[in-house]
Amino acid sequence: MRARRQAKRLLFAILAWAIAMASFVFFRYAQTPELPQWAVGSADLATLAIYMGIIFGSLHWLSNLISDFSAISRLPYIFSVIFKGIFLLLGAMTLAYITQYLNMWAIENHMATLRQMLTVHILYSPSFQALIIYLVAVRVGLAFIEQMALLVGPRVLLNIGLGKYHKPRYEQSLFLYIDMVASTTHAESLGDYRFSRLIQDSFSLLSDTVANNEAEIYRYMGDAVLIHWPLNKGVVNDRCMNIYFDFSQQLNWQRKYFEEHYGFVPKFKAAAHCGQVVAAVVGVQKQEISYFSDVINTLARLQDQCNPLGQRMLISGELESQLETRETQYKITNLGPVKLKGKQQTTDVFGIHPK
Repeated sequence: MRARRQAKRLLFAILAWAIAMASFVFFRYAQTPELPQWAVGSADLATLAIYMGIIFGSLHWLSNLISDFSAISRLPYIFSVIFKGIFLLLGAMTLAYITQYLNMWAIENHMATLRQMLTVHILYSPSFQALIIYLVAVRVGLAFIEQMALLVGPRVLLNIGLGKYHKPRYEQSLFLYIDMVASTTHAESLGDYRFSRLIQDSFSLLSDTVANNEAEIYRYMGDAVLIHWPLNKGVVNDRCMNIYFDFSQQLNWQRKYFEEHYGFVPKFKAAAHCGQVVAAVVGVQKQEISYFSDVINTLARLQDQCNPLGQRMLISGELESQLETRETQYKITNLGPVKLKGKQQTTDVFGIHPK
């Protein structure tokens, strides 16, 4: 799953940079009546754009990979942007010198020395300086888009950009609500600062399993998190149940770390529910996609029943009827109808356990 996700990021980076380089080449040579000396036809310009897109897209992806899996990820975001920008510029200068080296070899028909290569004033040429400025602008722009995708989710960012939810629309959605057990007790014993670090450390383990199950985090709410899918995607391959149990397993794997820093391993409970919601963009200066429905209220009431029923995870009868129960890797136990707080009618409730 992680390799698949990185492959998608690499393809996105190459595509974005290919479009950016195609724009640069077009505007660079659009005003000139003749093609550059090295170009036989316009197809050579397209080839150059693709070539540069692959090179800079790969450098872009590699800088993100290094940043994500190193201590840089723990630094303020501005340092990450600076590192990625320097990495790209070094790659561009290296590429420029290699290209100049090959050009000297082709023209003079002999192997140029390193001294000859470095004395070529390619860095001072107006065209290369224009390219550097353009690279910086594109890199900063893509970094901004990537950060926005992290803040609101890539699917939400795309939908806001396309204006999909500027008018309210009905959707069939699935929500998973994960909440820390005994959070008030932990907050009192740890204090606000250490408790907030506990929340950070806990939810940092959630990101991979959310991505692996093609979900999106809708909202963090203190010591709880609300996760969302379109209904037809959330019921596939036990995704709505995988996230909770994979997350619990990740916490157990980090048992030593949590016990050393906090004295215990945090535990969470979860509930999942589905149904029709109305999705719409709300806000002016700060926008987000909000979901309006009794589904989320029912979900919160359902999650409140985890402790009384002695269950780690509960799902509603509406969701159970949508699952592929024959191929599931979980044991689904019918707990019967339960009257949830604030509800006039009972709700069928099911407990979930790994087989």
